[in-house]
Amino acid sequence: MRKLREILRLRLYAGLSIRQIRDSLRVSIGAIQKVATAAEQNGITWPLICTLDDSELARRFYPQADTQVSTRLELPDWCAVHKELRKAGVTKHLLWEEYTQQYPNRSYSYPQYCHLYQQWQKKQRRSMRQHHVAGETLFVDYAGQTVPVVCGSTGEIRFAQVFVAVLGASNYTYAEATLSQTLPDWLGSHARAFSFFGGVPRLIVPDNLKSGVSKACRYDPDLNPAYQQLAHHYGCAIMPARPYKPQDKAKAEVGVQVIERWILARLRHHTFFSLAELNHCINALLQEVNERPFKQFSGNRREWFEQLDKPALGHLPREAYQYTEIKQVKLNIDYHVQYGEHLYSAPHHLVGEKLELHATDRLITLYFQNKRVASHPRVNRRGMSTQAEHMPTRHEKHHQWSRGRLMNWAKDIGQDTLDWVVRVLDSKAHEQQGYRVCLGLLNLTRQYPPERLNQACAIANTHQLNRLKNIKAILCSNLDTVVTEDEKLPALPQHHENIRGPQSFH
Repeated sequence: MRKLREILRLRLYAGLSIRQIRDSLRVSIGAIQKVATAAEQNGITWPLICTLDDSELARRFYPQADTQVSTRLELPDWCAVHKELRKAGVTKHLLWEEYTQQYPNRSYSYPQYCHLYQQWQKKQRRSMRQHHVAGETLFVDYAGQTVPVVCGSTGEIRFAQVFVAVLGASNYTYAEATLSQTLPDWLGSHARAFSFFGGVPRLIVPDNLKSGVSKACRYDPDLNPAYQQLAHHYGCAIMPARPYKPQDKAKAEVGVQVIERWILARLRHHTFFSLAELNHCINALLQEVNERPFKQFSGNRREWFEQLDKPALGHLPREAYQYTEIKQVKLNIDYHVQYGEHLYSAPHHLVGEKLELHATDRLITLYFQNKRVASHPRVNRRGMSTQAEHMPTRHEKHHQWSRGRLMNWAKDIGQDTLDWVVRVLDSKAHEQQGYRVCLGLLNLTRQYPPERLNQACAIANTHQLNRLKNIKAILCSNLDTVVTEDEKLPALPQHHENIRGPQSFH
C-alpha cells in the first residue's frame, strides 16, 4: 500500500513520467501503467487519495481483493481476561482452558493466545513523550541500591544512600552518597547538586519521601518547611511527583538506573571505610557517565549540558544554603523556649503563643506570624539566654541588680553601709540570696537620711548584726542619734584639784 500511494503521488501530484517513476521506485512499467489507468478511469485525484485509509484505497484499485479481517477464530474478550488475571490464583493457562471449552473449534492455541494478549496490552498503554525546556526542570531521587561503608575503628557497617539528580533537557547527572535520607542530608545534597551544575533550575521534581513532603497528596501536597526554605533561598519551585506515579519523574528513574549500572555495579567488589572515599570513587565514575556517547543521538550528556541547560540555569546565590531546622514551639510562662538543653527568651507579651524556631549551627531565630521577634547565638550547653528587652518592667529591674551595683550604691551612702552590704553578701551560700536584703537596706534612704542609715550600719557592724530588722530597730529607736549626741559632748579633763587619782585608792 505504501508503494501504491507513492506511485499515485509521483504521477498525480508530482507529474512525473512513467519511466521516471520506474527509475525512482524500481517498479515495473506495466504495474505503474495499470495504477495510472485505473486512477484516470475512476476519476481519482490526489486530494481524494489523501482522505482514504489503506482499506478504502485497496477497494478502489483492487475491488476483487479480500480486505476483511478473518473471523474464523473467536477472539477472547481481552478486557475480561485482564480483569480476571488480577484475582489471586488466576493464570493465563486457566483462562485459556476456559476459553477453549467455550469455543472448542474456533479457539487459538495457547502460545498464540498469550501473544495476542501481549499485543493487546501494548495497545492499551499510552506513553506521553515529555518536552523539557532547557534549564527548567531538575529531577531528584534516591537509588534503591545502597553501598556498605565499614567503620575502621569499630567494624560497624552502615549502608550509604545514593542521591541522584538529573536535568531534564540534557540528562546531565549528579550523584553522591550520604549516610541517610534525613532532612539535613537531603537538603545538603540539593545544595551540592546546584553547586555541581553551576546554576539553579526553575523547578525541582522530587519523590514523596518524608524529608521533602510532610503529607503526600495527588493534588496539594504539604512540603517540609525546611525544604520550602531551601527553594526560597535558591529562587526555585518544588513540584512533587504524584504518589505512585513514577512516570512523573521518569528522568530520575532512568538516571537511577544509569547510576546503578555504570557506577554502583562497578563498585560492588570494593570495600569503603569512609563516606569521603566512596564519594571520591562515585565522582570519578560520574565524569565517565556524563561523557559517555548517546546511543541514538549525537554527543553526550556533558555536551548537551554545555549547549542547553548551562546557559539557561539561574544564578547561584552569593552564599550556599545552610541547613536550618524548623520546629513549632510554645512560649512558656517564663517567656523562654527550649531548644536542646538551653533556654532562649522571647518578648513576654507573646507568652502562650506558638512561635516558629529556626536553628542553624550558630543562630537561633524565633518568628511569630512570619515576623522575627528574637534572635540568639546558639549555645550547646545547659543554661539560659535572656535579653533584657524581653522581660516585663519589674523583672527587668530585678534582673539588672548585681554585686557591683549594690556596692556602688552602698558606697555612695557611707563606708559603714558598704561594709555591712559586703558582709551580708559574703555570708550567703549564693550571693544572689543577699540581693533582696541589701535592696531592703538601701531603700531605707527613702525614710531616713543617708547619715543616719550609715550610723545605724556602723552600730550593726560593731555588734555583728546581719539582719535587716536589726538596722530597722536601731533607726526606729533613734539609737543612732543617741550615739551621735554623746560623741558631740566636750571631753572632760582628766586632771583636776577635786579629782582624786588612782593613788588614793590603795
